[in-house]
Amino acid sequence: MEEFMHRVNIKGGILSPSELQRIIVYAEDLGLETFHFGSRQDIIFPSKDPKGKSLIEHESFQADFFAPEVEQNISCSYVSIDIFNSTVWLRGTTYLYVLEQFRYKPKLKINITDPQQQMVSLFSGDLNFIASTNEDYWYLFLKLPGWEEVFYPVLIFTWDIAKVAQEIEKIYQKVNNVDELFQFLNESIDTNNRMIEKPLSVSFKPFPYYEGMNKMGINQYWLGLYWRNNKYDLKFLKALCEFCIEYRIGKICLTPWKSFVIKGIPKECKLALEKLLGQFGINVRHSALELNWHLPVASQKALDLKKFLVMNFDQNDISTYGMTFTISIRRKQKRYFTSVVIEENKTPEAVKDFVVRPTFNVLYAKKFDPNTRQYIVYAQDIDQMDLPTILLELTKTYFQNLGEGDEESFDGVAAKKEKTEIEVFQCQDCQTIYDPSVGDVVSDIPAGTEFTDLPKTYVCSLCEASKNSFQKMTLEVV
Repeated sequence: MEEFMHRVNIKGGILSPSELQRIIVYAEDLGLETFHFGSRQDIIFPSKDPKGKSLIEHESFQADFFAPEVEQNISCSYVSIDIFNSTVWLRGTTYLYVLEQFRYKPKLKINITDPQQQMVSLFSGDLNFIASTNEDYWYLFLKLPGWEEVFYPVLIFTWDIAKVAQEIEKIYQKVNNVDELFQFLNESIDTNNRMIEKPLSVSFKPFPYYEGMNKMGINQYWLGLYWRNNKYDLKFLKALCEFCIEYRIGKICLTPWKSFVIKGIPKECKLALEKLLGQFGINVRHSALELNWHLPVASQKALDLKKFLVMNFDQNDISTYGMTFTISIRRKQKRYFTSVVIEENKTPEAVKDFVVRPTFNVLYAKKFDPNTRQYIVYAQDIDQMDLPTILLELTKTYFQNLGEGDEESFDGVAAKKEKTEIEVFQCQDCQTIYDPSVGDVVSDIPAGTEFTDLPKTYVCSLCEASKNSFQKMTLEVV
């Protein structure tokens, strides 16, 4: 049974040092030494303290301190502003104003993002507000429960985002489609919409390195911090908050990657901050292999698998720079935001009472771009020991195709989810997939080589079974 974890919503992933201090003090009152960061820029308390006592049993426990299960955090890309690429007209104050207008607690997942950045997902929410090239106007991409994916037919004005979101939450279950929703909103609230002149266009860029001390402008720095096990030490965080207050650093920003960023660090206090990090033994330069992984919070199984894969990458000098990965253990997640997904298969009921080695499926995003929202099955029922080989093939394919067809346009009026079938060939001995559109990097087979054009001497790159061992099958892009 999964342990219930207590969540503190942090609107937009932005909080002041004093706000974080308050959360830390409460965590300490509950006997905690660490807490976690979540993938929607929230803070998550474990269900038990280090002594195994349930938090609910503590005298200090206050249920209203935490978000109810139905309440969702608002995710936004404020964390990336001023340090990564951004839309010309967007400012940090724009995000702060929009977030301030949310006076209700949403039950729908809301994303407010800049399409020029890669840190925060554009499409993982139920309501996805995405900045357009028109100043102060946003696309709205709807992924409402029970609905087809669709763009709202007009651009939303910055000052209308909160009230549009609230009205949609009230009415979306009572209307049948986006046209009825549009008509209802026009009649119920006063908005300053703008017509869509061209569809949303998103250019693919490799995922950035976001850790360590980095220059920001002329006289400032920004710091990204990451813990491998996502257990953030409260004593260090408390000292860091005191540092930020002393040097008038106003904001701490959580990322969806279970890490955090501090921006606007004055040049004159850089040395003092480095000394603070050193006193607590904080490593600020993890390898790119370690970063950019989405793991279930507090899942030791997923963390162990990641360690195994990262160690294998490191031993074989494999570069994954710019790629992102998800490990899905519970098979409940449907909205990924990574280049590659490693998905554990459910143990069949017939053998559930026996010790069975888990198997995994490997999927990759179309063009390795998570914003396409389309994932292709690359290999199925793979043993853990064979995963490094499969991922090695994918990393080579990624770099081989990097920069080709790197712009994706989305229908600005209605973008429906389409199912695409592709013809592939599967090795009947080890289940490895040969996809003609990808080729076989290990065997020097270029992308676009049809299976019938492979030489008779071709063998499976994983188990070396002959070409005759492959059987044609059809896969569905999901």
